[in-house]
Amino acid sequence: MLNGNVAWRLRANFALALSGLALLLASVPAAAQQQGEWQGPFAAAPKWGPFLDVEGMVGTQRRIGELDLFVPLGQNERTLLFADARFKADDQNSLEGNLGLGARHMLPGGWNLGGYGYFDRRQSPNYNTFNQLTFGAEMLGTNFDFRANTYWPIGQTSAFMGTTGGGPATGAVSGSTLLVTIPGSTSSTEYALTGFDAEAGVRVPIFDTSGPYDLRFYAGGYRFSDGVTPVIAGPRLRLEFTNYRIPELWGGTRLMAGVEYQYDDVRGSQGFASLRLRVPLQAETRRGNLNYQERRMTDPIVRDIDIVSQVQKIVTPTVTEAASVTASGQAITAISSATTTGAALPGAVTAAGTNSFVVLQGTFNTGASNVQTRFNQTLMGAGQLAVRTASGRTVTASLPGATIAATNATTNGGAVTLQSGSSLIGMTVTNAFSGGSGGSAVRMADGAGNLTIRNNTLIVTQSGANGALGLSGGTGQSNTLISGNTITVTGSGTATTMTALGLNGAGGSAFTVVGNTLSASGGTTNNMVNLNSATINAGSTDNVRGSGACTGAATSGSILFTNGTSCP
Repeated sequence: MLNGNVAWRLRANFALALSGLALLLASVPAAAQQQGEWQGPFAAAPKWGPFLDVEGMVGTQRRIGELDLFVPLGQNERTLLFADARFKADDQNSLEGNLGLGARHMLPGGWNLGGYGYFDRRQSPNYNTFNQLTFGAEMLGTNFDFRANTYWPIGQTSAFMGTTGGGPATGAVSGSTLLVTIPGSTSSTEYALTGFDAEAGVRVPIFDTSGPYDLRFYAGGYRFSDGVTPVIAGPRLRLEFTNYRIPELWGGTRLMAGVEYQYDDVRGSQGFASLRLRVPLQAETRRGNLNYQERRMTDPIVRDIDIVSQVQKIVTPTVTEAASVTASGQAITAISSATTTGAALPGAVTAAGTNSFVVLQGTFNTGASNVQTRFNQTLMGAGQLAVRTASGRTVTASLPGATIAATNATTNGGAVTLQSGSSLIGMTVTNAFSGGSGGSAVRMADGAGNLTIRNNTLIVTQSGANGALGLSGGTGQSNTLISGNTITVTGSGTATTMTALGLNGAGGSAFTVVGNTLSASGGTTNNMVNLNSATINAGSTDNVRGSGACTGAATSGSILFTNGTSCP
């Protein structure tokens, strides 16, 4: 939003331009009556005829080409009503068109009074399109010139260009703290700016006004703003040379050359060198006899070459914060293998207590030790976790993962034992058996209901004379979800019975088994699934069947596989 002083100045310039244009246009009929017959656009012998200007500008920051079609709509000896159509393009993918109407009137004493209005449309270098109204007034004299323009974007004046950077938050355990990193981002919006410019010029008196040459120096300034982006304001200097008569070409041809310099804090220094050639489009019997004041009635309208726009970039820095609770308010205990050994992991999990959320990171070589959860406790490795940071913001962080690597872990049945209400999520659990020991990667404790075992990788190897299981159930596992796990059990040597998933139905156990990949191989007997009167809930679908057989029977229900088979 514009501040009060700026808005007042812009409104004043706008009103001045409109008033000048209205007064000038209103004077046309009266001038026609007083100063001779009024001629339309198709008069046989006009004083001022249509023309096409072709201009090229080479700048320190870009190059621009322009076509300018000037068409008189009506005229008499001292007044000219005209239309002006411009098209320009540069080497930075910017395109712009200007359609305008204007009037000029020759006053006694050598002054030409003019006013004009344009509708502008521009495609910016960022491929955004903006519209604008431009109003201007001018006084062109023999020795001095004065010009002022105001620019008013209309319609959609801003365009959101998107966001770079950013991405999902990530979590990492440092010591005993879960640190959440929210990546920084940059969002960009382009704004079309309201503004004005003005200049005063003086004829450099090295050529006589009766001759074909003219040299003028201009000094002025500009200011553009929108109340959001930094103000663009600074000085502008121009030097302009005009050759009104080129004998080698047809009558009415004009050649203009110029240099221009401007500076503002936003865009820095810019310089241009320009060359403009006029090509008349209608023969004029009187053109060669025009005096200095009459020739200047068709001088090009001078205005800003662009709908001025500016890109605002909003930078959101990368933030790293500690997270001590989940989004639901459950306390988080963070454990990293960098600071906690595998041998110490069982004690650290126990110390976290019931109803805790334990985030693990790294590889924990637990040997023959067993990690046993507390009631209603969650062990999580990889995955998405919604947390609340120290500043109070809620984010979903991507966790890197963790591995519990056991060797001959048989206590409580395996490497990890789950108590009632606990969850195992995103973990890799391995158990390597040899020398006659046997057990599981993960075992559900007897009577442990309301378990969640989701998105884990369970790997068991057996090289001794014994069996092994990936995930095994005790009794009484009511309301247990087994989802999205990859369970692989591989035997070698004298290995006996290999079982990927073993479910016991005693004590009212009921399981939902969905989206798992199950495989058992290398033993004397290989069971992908072994059911012992378990109840399989509805929705136990989308499982991937690997090697191994389906054995046993369910009290009710079946585990369904993607290849169309079921177990049982």
